[in-house]
Amino acid sequence: MELQTRMKPIFLTPLVLLAGALAYGQAFPVPDKVVSGAFAGREGAFVMIDCDSGNVSDFRPESAAEKLAPCSTFKIWNTLIGLETGAIKSADEAFYQWDGQRRSIPEWNKDLTLKEAFNVSCVPAFQELARKIGPEEMQAWVDRIGYGDQDLSAGIDVFWLPVPGRKTVLTTPMEQADLIRRLITGNLPFSGKSRVILREIMVQVKTPDGAFHGKTGSGTDGKGHFNLGWFVGHVENKGRSYAFACVVKGLNLSGRDARGIVEEVLKKQGLLKEFR
Repeated sequence: MELQTRMKPIFLTPLVLLAGALAYGQAFPVPDKVVSGAFAGREGAFVMIDCDSGNVSDFRPESAAEKLAPCSTFKIWNTLIGLETGAIKSADEAFYQWDGQRRSIPEWNKDLTLKEAFNVSCVPAFQELARKIGPEEMQAWVDRIGYGDQDLSAGIDVFWLPVPGRKTVLTTPMEQADLIRRLITGNLPFSGKSRVILREIMVQVKTPDGAFHGKTGSGTDGKGHFNLGWFVGHVENKGRSYAFACVVKGLNLSGRDARGIVEEVLKKQGLLKEFR
């Protein structure tokens, strides 16, 4: 399916999807003014694709074509490849056995199931998974699905993690959103079982109208300061599915900021409402 012209997403844990009156009269396409306000002068891009029609809503198309390290958003594909190769089998199985090394994120300092490790974005857990999959299988799958520039030369357990002076696999916001679209529409070679497990661990919000699924990713500079944030996933609302990718760049910006941009856009479009 070819990508066409403009579209829209949905989001966050203490929030619900709402199909109420919209600030600009409709949910899709998303007006640039709405997205620009959410970015508030920050660099980056926002892409959303209607999985049924293939129509695209993109903010800053040039930035949406910029190749960047995927950071922890690659955990989406690491998980699916792990499931397909038999390295993991379910969301709630014993997945990560803590090695006793204390790390800066407390949630990483304990044994975790796959779902728990995904939700806290436990880097060492998914590095271990990548090593179990192995470089040959990982390269074969990355080539098969056409992930980014398919360059895993940095190493099997670091190729998605940006470090100054090291080349990572690179992908664009448009590519990220379109790969999610292909996954949702069944146009990637992953089994139904693997897709169901991924949906289970990616879910952020469930409502009577649908569900919201997403994964953050964050990169740092040479001094350890956040400077890159991703939020990638899809939303289901009233029988329609939308794939999206948001990236934000700049000092002290992370995946949390990208997620916040998505949240603000959706609230202004009338698709999010805080619990009272």
